[in-house]
Amino acid sequence: MAWDGLWNNNPALVQLLGLCPLLGVSNSVVNALGLGIATMLVVMGSNIVVSLIRHQITDAIRLPVFVMVIASFTTCIELLMQAYTYELYKILGIFIPLIVTNCIILGRADAYASKQPVVPAAFDGFMMGAGFAAILVLLGALRELIGQGTLFSGMDLLLGPVAQNWTIVVFQDYKQFLFAILPPGAFVFMGFLIAIKNVIDKRQEDARKAQEPLSEAGSKRVRVTGNIS
Repeated sequence: MAWDGLWNNNPALVQLLGLCPLLGVSNSVVNALGLGIATMLVVMGSNIVVSLIRHQITDAIRLPVFVMVIASFTTCIELLMQAYTYELYKILGIFIPLIVTNCIILGRADAYASKQPVVPAAFDGFMMGAGFAAILVLLGALRELIGQGTLFSGMDLLLGPVAQNWTIVVFQDYKQFLFAILPPGAFVFMGFLIAIKNVIDKRQEDARKAQEPLSEAGSKRVRVTGNIS
C-alpha cells in the first residue's frame, strides 16, 4: 500500500487528480513544497476523522459530511499559514482554499477511509499526500531550474530565517526562460514525467516476464496399454 501512493497509484502520475494546483503553483520548490505539505496534512487528517465516524453516518449524508470534514481541515491549514507563513500564503493565493475541492482528498475519504480502521486510513492519507507532494516538488524543482537557473529560492518563506541562504544558483547570469515558469510549461514537464514513469514501468514488466520460466513446447508422449480394436 505504501508503494501505491508513491508510485503504482500515484495521485498525480497515474490517477491524474489535482492537476489544477499541481500545474498552477509548481513554478518553484518553495511554492510546491508549501502546497504539498498543506495537502498532505489535510488528506491525512480527513482520513482519520472519516474513519472514526464511518459507522455513525448514513449513505444519504456521506459525501456532504466528508466535504465538511475536509473544509474544516483546510480552514485550519489556511489559518496556520496566515499566522506563520503569511508571505507564502499570499503567493499561493486561491489554491489553499481550493484544497477543499481536490479530488484526491474526497476520493480517498470515500473509497478507502470510510471502509478502514483509523491506522490504515491515516497511513493511506499520509502516503497519498506524500506521493502528490513529491511530484509537486519534483515539478517545481524542474521548472525553477530551467525557468530561473536556481534551486530552493525563497525557502525562508516557508521555513523562516534559517533557510534564508539556501538558494543554489546553478546557472550564473541566467536569463529567465519564461515558458518554463508559466502554466503551459508545467503541462510539458508533467507530460515528460508521466512518459518517464510509463517507460520505467514497461521495462520492469518486461524484466519480470523475461524471468518467468518458459513452458516446454512440443507434444507430450502418451502411453497406451491394452488392446486397441
